[in-house]
Amino acid sequence: MQINRVLLIAVGSVLLAMVTIQSGASLAKQLFPLVGPEGTTALRLGFAAAVLWLVFRPWRALPQGRDWQSIIIYGLCLGGMNILFYLAIERIPLGIAVALEFTGPLAVALFGSKRKSDLFWVGCAIAGILLLLPDLSSAQGLDITGALMALGAGACWAGYILFGTRTGKQASGGITVALGMTVAAIVLVPVGAVSQGLALLSWEVLPLGLLVGVLSSALPYSLEMVALRNMPTQAFSVLMSLEPAIAALAGLMILSEQLTLLQWSAIGLVITASVGSSFTPKKAIEMGV
Repeated sequence: MQINRVLLIAVGSVLLAMVTIQSGASLAKQLFPLVGPEGTTALRLGFAAAVLWLVFRPWRALPQGRDWQSIIIYGLCLGGMNILFYLAIERIPLGIAVALEFTGPLAVALFGSKRKSDLFWVGCAIAGILLLLPDLSSAQGLDITGALMALGAGACWAGYILFGTRTGKQASGGITVALGMTVAAIVLVPVGAVSQGLALLSWEVLPLGLLVGVLSSALPYSLEMVALRNMPTQAFSVLMSLEPAIAALAGLMILSEQLTLLQWSAIGLVITASVGSSFTPKKAIEMGV
């Protein structure tokens, strides 16, 4: 009974983390008319870095010497993932952007496998991506720039996983993400400040920016750490594969973003590929911050 209770808490933590991340993304999209994707990214990273420093207190175990190189690259990947994703969802629906972005961790998992059976999951992922990519002959087709930016965010997510795994060997997960978030904030907060100026300091914007930072980064990261301590990594990976669907539902309920049956089918193929890849031995997995 105790084991089941712990597992239920872990599963609930993963599901709640995904809901908060996508709710935060939906809220962030509503900030775009006020401060744009650049300003929203600056607010998210700045507030998230501050909260994570208070929670994990990384000054107690700062990296030494060459360890900073991996931390800096990890932080740059994290920052790139954030701003490219926000630039993408400015142009395309949230669920589609998350499905395209999910190709990053999916590629890390599949390229790390030597099993021929995983070629099937690669095929599912490619089919899903091709169905989601814009029809350039249609004026109502998906925005090509938004789709490419979502794929770029996925590439940054892959780098985030690879360098996050490397930095995690020198420091705890909490300290690693706090330092990485700080690097990302140092680079992108000035970009947002130059782009949007004093609009970032508006009392209409600041509370929403804090909420985005907590919902999109600080809270889900803490919830996923609880989950990873109390459930197998493979089960965690399978649950995380549902994120594109949760993003699509969040986009529908919060932003009224309607998807076509073909787009839902494409998201289903990406989820199928992700679930299948979760059974790859020694699969590297990191959450999207």
